[in-house]
Amino acid sequence: MKTDLIKDKTPEEIQRIWQEYHIQKDMIAAVIPSKEYDVIMEQSCKFPIFILPLPRSQGFEFIPSKEYDVIMEQSCKFPIFILPLPRSQGFEFIMSEFKGNTVHLTPLICYQVHKENAPECLTMKHYVEYKNKGIVLMRGEFDKNVINVKEAQCLANQLQLYYNNRDAEKTKLLKQFNSKPDEFKHMDLIKQIENISL
Repeated sequence: MKTDLIKDKTPEEIQRIWQEYHIQKDMIAAVIPSKEYDVIMEQSCKFPIFILPLPRSQGFEFIPSKEYDVIMEQSCKFPIFILPLPRSQGFEFIMSEFKGNTVHLTPLICYQVHKENAPECLTMKHYVEYKNKGIVLMRGEFDKNVINVKEAQCLANQLQLYYNNRDAEKTKLLKQFNSKPDEFKHMDLIKQIENISL
């Protein structure tokens, strides 16, 4: 999509066009309020790496978050975090790393083997061209051989929940993972995901 073609549109029009453009694509997209994006960027600078759990159990339902925009708030404080990804046999952990306006996600097992050369399963890029209009555009491209669109959305929603700086327990996990890894317990992530609707 040529973003310069929508530069004269209102934020509401840009949001509608952005979402309509991506609805039929094999990717995820969001429009984030710029204030929330700034908070996430601030968090990602402090905590650039994290892990996320991705549920792999049958019957696990992902409910897209209506507040994805908040994800960008935390990314400056905690730019890297590991996220658990639910799988049919429990959870698969996905490592996330913020680098500038982009979030790179890769299965933890791949990262352990290949380090910085590990293939990504999801890359979320943020376009800040319209911050002056109060919005930031996000596009997430994923490897369909590794995750599906619901799982990509699940990971994006989890990033939001950890980086939005609204939940003290989630912020504590970000801090532990990045600053005191010996105190970090991956089972605390599992407990968190079992208590939320994504």
